Amino acid sequence: MTDTISEHADQSLHEGEALVEMKEVGKSYGAIRALRGVNLTVRAGEVTCVLGDNGAGKSTLIKIISGLHPHNEGTLKVDGREVHFSSPREALDHGIATVYQDLAVVALMEVWRNFFLGSEMTTSGIPLSALKVKDMKRIADEELRKMGIVVKDIDQPIGELSGGQRQCVAIARAVYFGARVLILDEPTAALGVKQSGVVLKYTAAARDAGLGVVFITHNPHHAYLVGDHFVILKLGQAVLDRRRSEVDLDQLTRQMAGGDELTELSHELQR
Repeated sequence: MTDTISEHADQSLHEGEALVEMKEVGKSYGAIRALRGVNLTVRAGEVTCVLGDNGAGKSTLIKIISGLHPHNEGTLKVDGREVHFSSPREALDHGIATVYQDLAVVALMEVWRNFFLGSEMTTSGIPLSALKVKDMKRIADEELRKMGIVVKDIDQPIGELSGGQRQCVAIARAVYFGARVLILDEPTAALGVKQSGVVLKYTAAARDAGLGVVFITHNPHHAYLVGDHFVILKLGQAVLDRRRSEVDLDQLTRQMAGGDELTELSHELQR
């Protein structure tokens, strides 16, 4: 499975190479500072897990890297060059693809149509040209099968697939269209144990293929299963920044749960 994904990965990437770098990045919406002084490096062949509760700044971080919102402070570099994205399309042109929690799929549309959504193959470059339906069906089916995703019918509505399968279709789509950095927004949040395992497996496969993966989650257990580097955000600031060798699951869970605040609350409840 990993070798298959590698067929579409950028072969020039070297494991550990810095693909995206954020230095002292901040973002304000009027008087509200959503992010402050955040440092983050996304490397090829690694999963960087960004954890935090609701309102911690995870969504703002995604929006900056994916080109949805510009940052107000600090620097954002891609391949060592400073960038200021003005749109998600510009981020995509730099190889940065985002799989959002809502997946941006059309539930009643066929699996193959969703695979090529926004990037349809046509008989010519002229708007409203005929679609290459047979080619798109074949490619979508082949790419999904290469990743071990076998759907009952490539013509079935994607809404009939399980949540985990839909996530994997979105991951396969991003990889096929040349993503070098893959941002996964809470991919296991609404899934059960089995389906979460499926998504985590393909997250690891993307990492092993040399992609830089940003795994956004509030679940430290899921993060620790696939993560190489962990950053915990709280109220827009990083309160933990550690490599896997520098932190264990208990420490990660404790920091995520509030650390000293949780201990203080425990003492108060005991009294």
